[in-house]
Amino acid sequence: MATLNALLTRVVDGFLSPFEDASPLVGVAVVSLVSAIGMLLVVRVTSDQARIAAVKRTLQACVFEIRLFNDDARAMLRALGEMLRHNLTYLRLAMVPVLWMAVPFGLLLAQLQFHYGYDGLAVGRQAVVTARIKQSSSSSGPAARLIAPPGIRIETPPVWIPSIREVAWRVAAEKTGDYVLKVQIGVDVFPKTVRVSDAIVRLSPLRIEGTLVNQLLYPAEPPLPVGAAVESIAVTYPRRAISILGRDIHWMVVFFALSMIFAVALRRRFNVVL
Repeated sequence: MATLNALLTRVVDGFLSPFEDASPLVGVAVVSLVSAIGMLLVVRVTSDQARIAAVKRTLQACVFEIRLFNDDARAMLRALGEMLRHNLTYLRLAMVPVLWMAVPFGLLLAQLQFHYGYDGLAVGRQAVVTARIKQSSSSSGPAARLIAPPGIRIETPPVWIPSIREVAWRVAAEKTGDYVLKVQIGVDVFPKTVRVSDAIVRLSPLRIEGTLVNQLLYPAEPPLPVGAAVESIAVTYPRRAISILGRDIHWMVVFFALSMIFAVALRRRFNVVL
């Protein structure tokens, strides 16, 4: 899984690199367009297009029947029953391409979250770095140390929170760039990336142990070794939203909305019945 994530990360980073300095809406729109085209191709190949078209014609006939016989309760109930049955058939037919697209879209969304879900640290902005320890027999916490390169300033000594087994430091960004912090627990050292940038780039707010589920959800950075003394290392990046008409909207809402709009607009060009 780590190899697949590394490959996908490289591909997505390269595809989105021309839009790093543009509005996040531009990059999301381009990805939505490409995703809509991919979705239409999958639907055309994997679904029973003739059957879907026939079911849609039958549903339209049921609507006309309800309007035509709106004074005949028995005819209307029969037409409503037929609509329900054919709607279920339509949903069953539509589920085939949905199942084919579930895994690729899931992997894509996980990658996009770490481009459009967070803002990079700004120069002068503070952040909290936390390391969750698997176990510590000492009430004062483990012998933990944070090592920061020039460009990142450590502002506080380590603070041990025994109830959640976390040790925390406050840091501040001094200069734009890509950095690697090092959390030292005893003799073991665990790197954690930090990016100080106002561009739209891949950000990793959490480096976590490398179980399969964790690697699916957090692909932005290689996982921590299984069995390591540290369970996770987190950096508090600010959340990002896309501003549309003065309202802040989560990027995923924009992505799905634009994907549906593009798919509907392009369905005839690709000869696809939705």
